[in-house]
Amino acid sequence: MVFRFYGELNDFLPESQRQRATLCACARDASLKHAIEALGVPHPEIALVLVDGEPVALSQAACDGARVAVYPRFFGLKLAPAMVASPPLPEPRRFLADGHLFALGRKLRMLGFDTVLPRSLDDALLAACAARERRILLTRDRELLKRAEVEFGRYVRAVRPQAQLRELVLAFDLATRARPFVRCMECNGDLRPVGAAAVRHRVPPGVAARYTRFVRCVACDRVYWQGSHYARMRDGLDAVLG
Repeated sequence: MVFRFYGELNDFLPESQRQRATLCACARDASLKHAIEALGVPHPEIALVLVDGEPVALSQAACDGARVAVYPRFFGLKLAPAMVASPPLPEPRRFLADGHLFALGRKLRMLGFDTVLPRSLDDALLAACAARERRILLTRDRELLKRAEVEFGRYVRAVRPQAQLRELVLAFDLATRARPFVRCMECNGDLRPVGAAAVRHRVPPGVAARYTRFVRCVACDRVYWQGSHYARMRDGLDAVLG
């Protein structure tokens, strides 16, 4: 089969195979999913597969001599449901970030996205949890994304958390879905307004004297207020959201 990968799917290929058609041998009983992943591209990254110009499912058998074009998600391009190789992303967007992306996960919570941050689950449990709860699995482990039960996911390319966040905003069309500062960064619970009198005894005296607006996590009871750090955090999020 002759494969041609488009857009950021080329990130997974050796330099010699990027942005060009490549002839590859496939096992006789291989599906397109297995053939494509054998070349290094995890299936959750794929939106559209064309075989000799026709859209097909990843479960279709690989066919000798066919020309296969593989595309990532393009949010500016609307495809008919019958054409896409992967299901539409879940609404609302919900995430599960592996233990190496803890800082990114906290930033997603800051933007208002329900994000689970398990610190010690093995790959099998991470994949199972993401599938069971229909969460988008975020990782820098390509093999984790290739697990059959993973329906939605992304290999995070950037290394620094702020750059990672910007990457996800673009990759998953998050800018219009963000609701900053409505979710607890510590436990992922919802934040609700609370009267100053109810929390005055729980905050430093200077804070109690200076601020009148507070929110409290309904899950862990943590109290937040718009302190001196708030403007810096707000500016950082505005830069990411564009």
